[in-house]
Amino acid sequence: MLIYLKLFFTAFFWGGTFIAGKIIAKNVGPWSAAFLRFVIASTVLLFITQRLVGKFPKINKKQVVPILLLGLSGIVLYNFFFFTGLKLIEAGRGALIIATTPIFISLFSTCFFKEKLTPIKGFGVLISAIGAMIVISKGDPVVILEGHLGWGEFYIFGCVLSWTTFSLIGKSVITDISPLVSITYASVAGMVGLLVPAITEGLIQDLAIYSYTDWLSILYLGIFGTSIGFVWYYEGIKKLGPATASQFINLVPVNAVILAFFILDEPLTKSLLVGALCVITGVCLMNTASPVYEKANKKTMKKVS
Repeated sequence: MLIYLKLFFTAFFWGGTFIAGKIIAKNVGPWSAAFLRFVIASTVLLFITQRLVGKFPKINKKQVVPILLLGLSGIVLYNFFFFTGLKLIEAGRGALIIATTPIFISLFSTCFFKEKLTPIKGFGVLISAIGAMIVISKGDPVVILEGHLGWGEFYIFGCVLSWTTFSLIGKSVITDISPLVSITYASVAGMVGLLVPAITEGLIQDLAIYSYTDWLSILYLGIFGTSIGFVWYYEGIKKLGPATASQFINLVPVNAVILAFFILDEPLTKSLLVGALCVITGVCLMNTASPVYEKANKKTMKKVS
């Protein structure tokens, strides 16, 4: 099951984006950070597409609008909300809010794509979301419920809506063109859409004052957090469906905390271990209830018998 391994590492890379994003947000404007991220990502994706496909496939008129919407939702809007939100709230709190994304994707997938949300899948969604909440809240979810939502939370919730839209639109786009080509074109479209806001924000004047750490974080976001992560995530959507593939997003806050332990010397606590167990259990429940898993299991049992 190579696709499951790819989705796991995608969640690992995306966990690191919260650390990189928090570092960048201190010195780089949100439009500029997003534009530079996708200059790198688009370059890498165009190179990969040329090497693997051999040419850049043409898209028909029906595919133009969905690809532009992918660029607008998953790249322009998501990254603006992401970097702006991380300027105002902690990376952990932002990760918790974004961890609710699979719930929205599952619900909308049920409505628009008639994906069956079985009791096991529903329980998987619930327990993995609870696990993410335990991890980020350090074992006391009541603290979050008693908090007052501000602009930071508002912007990060914008990430949730943007990514939900991105995932659902992608489900329709990748039926006609490959995940690699669709995300490459969407990345280029998003990069172009970010250019003017970035220049207006002062990108050209500020380039010289970015630190080594800023550039290293931007490179990480462009290559691992975007190019590799997006391609593997879209492969997961195509093979498993958006509801199941999106459950791996629940691993993102867990990975973010683990990476913070090694990079930022943040402690590993009991709440982290309990939350991680809940998240992994929820993902396993979702996967064992998926048609792909059941089909593979039947093949295995047939061979054994």
